[in-house]
Amino acid sequence: MPSTPEPVPFSRRFRYALRTYRAAISVFVLAVGSFLTVLAAGYFTPLANSGPFPAINGMTAQPTTNYNLLFVILGPIIVIVGAYLVGAYYNARHQFERLMVTKSKAEFLRNIPELERLLWDLTPLDERRYEDKCAELRVRR
Repeated sequence: MPSTPEPVPFSRRFRYALRTYRAAISVFVLAVGSFLTVLAAGYFTPLANSGPFPAINGMTAQPTTNYNLLFVILGPIIVIVGAYLVGAYYNARHQFERLMVTKSKAEFLRNIPELERLLWDLTPLDERRYEDKCAELRVRR
């Protein structure tokens, strides 16, 4: 009687999803940080009297809790983290694409350590492309 395969643990599926959608997640983190920073700037600068900020400030600055103070602290921190994530991903993507163009086996062999280092910052699809390139050039790993 065939046994049913064990389900994949949630933590592994979650990590796989994070790696698969790394670019979208990093852009989202940058956008959230930028949004929080704009909300903070809209409360503590003269912009508080113009545009949509009076209505927004009415919601975020309650009599008991002023969330704009939290936005001042968290907004720039999240922007820095998001900018790092976006920059690291697109820099790794650019270098990976440049190194994968080669048709020479010798040049590809020289680039393998760098390619494998870059794969930590890229998606599982890129790992598959790397494995296909190794098979195409008959590189044993």
